[in-house]
Amino acid sequence: MAELKEKLFSEFPPVSTEEWMAKITADLKGAPFEKKLVWKTGEGFNVNPFYRAEDIEGLKTPASLPGEFPYVRGTKKDNDWKVRQNLKVDDPKETNRRAKEALNRGADSLGFYLEGEAVSRESITLLLDGIIPEAVELNFATCGGAAEKLIGILVGYLKEHGADLNQCFGSVEYDPFEKLLVQGTEQENWIDETVKVLKTGNSLPNYRTLVVNAYLLSDAGAYITQELGYALAWGNELLSKLSDAGLTVSEIARKIKFNFGISSNYFMEIAKFRTARWLWAEIVAAYEPKDKDEAGKMVAYARTSNWNLTIYDAQVNLLRTQTETMSAALAGVDSISVTPFDAIYKEPDDFSERIARNQQLLLKEECHFDKVVDPSAGSYYVEVLTNSLADAAWKLFLETDEQGGFYVAIHSGAIQKAVNASNEARRKAVATRRLSLLGTNQFPNFTEMAADKIKRTEQESGNVPASGIPSLDFSRGASDFEKLRLATEKSGKTPKVFMLTIGNLAMRLARSQFSSNFFACAGYRIIDNLGFETVEAGVKAAREKKADVIVLCSSDDEYAVFAPEAYELVKGKELFVVAGAPACSEELKTQGIEYFINVKSNVLETLKTFNALLGIE
Repeated sequence: MAELKEKLFSEFPPVSTEEWMAKITADLKGAPFEKKLVWKTGEGFNVNPFYRAEDIEGLKTPASLPGEFPYVRGTKKDNDWKVRQNLKVDDPKETNRRAKEALNRGADSLGFYLEGEAVSRESITLLLDGIIPEAVELNFATCGGAAEKLIGILVGYLKEHGADLNQCFGSVEYDPFEKLLVQGTEQENWIDETVKVLKTGNSLPNYRTLVVNAYLLSDAGAYITQELGYALAWGNELLSKLSDAGLTVSEIARKIKFNFGISSNYFMEIAKFRTARWLWAEIVAAYEPKDKDEAGKMVAYARTSNWNLTIYDAQVNLLRTQTETMSAALAGVDSISVTPFDAIYKEPDDFSERIARNQQLLLKEECHFDKVVDPSAGSYYVEVLTNSLADAAWKLFLETDEQGGFYVAIHSGAIQKAVNASNEARRKAVATRRLSLLGTNQFPNFTEMAADKIKRTEQESGNVPASGIPSLDFSRGASDFEKLRLATEKSGKTPKVFMLTIGNLAMRLARSQFSSNFFACAGYRIIDNLGFETVEAGVKAAREKKADVIVLCSSDDEYAVFAPEAYELVKGKELFVVAGAPACSEELKTQGIEYFINVKSNVLETLKTFNALLGIE
């Protein structure tokens, strides 16, 4: 039997797309297919609910092979990636201890972040003590003005300790555009400075010294198309301007590293990395370097995004970062770092850093993600996503080029404004629950208090400095809700919200649960109930509990009777809310009832209104 070759399901007749659509249309019972089942993404294209073999006919990507131009399926023929641990260098000796502990516990790549004034021969000596540079990928980042100095010190250290420079690998991450994007301040003579860094970096043959920090766009709430399109424009700006300055395209391309973010859009992120390698290879090839195949190989580091992280119910961050890491691993990036789940509100400790490393080690050692190259290849869905993203990102790339290139676009603020607009749109989706953040705008932990655990204050962003160039807004998806709930905590008041449940059993329980989750998002104390025989009994019980807000939970049909009765009994002593959007809403409003909550409510704005009414600022 094992030797028999049979086609599975061959006894079943084929089903055409038309037959599938006819069945789906019938099951929708008149509801429009486009409205109900087609996903209207923020990426500039729509996604269908199903795809078939005919959808990938004529596409070139399914025929690609791993390690072959244009590298859709990867730049190598295996799927091993580096497990990177990022460390901020405050005390070089202590950081060295943490680095060696990380290496002993499974990391094989280190990322060191040094302030400019901390760059010295002594600090590098302490930092790298006992670390074998030929065996570990070493990555360094510092302020732009100190990058050239850091490379010189690093070369001197490696030579002094007898290291083989041809076997050492990693990066010194020089980014001439970060200040312009993050602070709205530009670096004068960036081309000359970048040329100096690149030429100095030639002493380290296998070190990348120029970076495209596309993760900044991801952290600022950019859609995937924007992160990808602008990253390509960013890399092309380096190729274009530095080649005009006399460098060859090959030596420039071989020194560029792409640092991407990873959002929670699982399959779209897989497609993003496949698309990124493909389009970058085509861009480099357009310059006609002699070693097109080698020069066009993208080196991609991926780190989980900050935009999705939350302060409340922070352990949920582990779930978010795990699926994000899976996307990048399956897509075949070169190295990954997982942001510790508590990094958004404090300096990560040994525990959270260990958990973050283990998230990757589980994918390698138990799930064997490193054993299969591009397992999503051939998937109708992923192949269509790859090509759709390529079309949308390429369009944005060309638009940026028409504006004069990446530098001109960020100097004018066009890119910052576009990304900030996306951030605002996505935060609005969070406010209205079209985008869920578990534990923040959906199913919050009712009793959690977070103010005391916050040890790190987030920088204000999105401002327009004296230069007049806007900066990126790094407000996270949860930032507005967290500000609201922290205001409740710090006010010293804990408003009580009483569920007056009455009438239809199923409806009152459903609306009570909905309303409890709704008001708990602001940190209010919820008093739920199984039900009351009369409205009067419910109001009486609410007053015994000293409720600040009474929420009537019943069925639409019963609201016409229960709501006016309850409102009359409340008489303005408590805030009165009707859960739902009954047909009699307008009539109830004429009787003085103001507040209704339902699935179409803007949760954030509604809760801001209640905070104001309850005297919470």
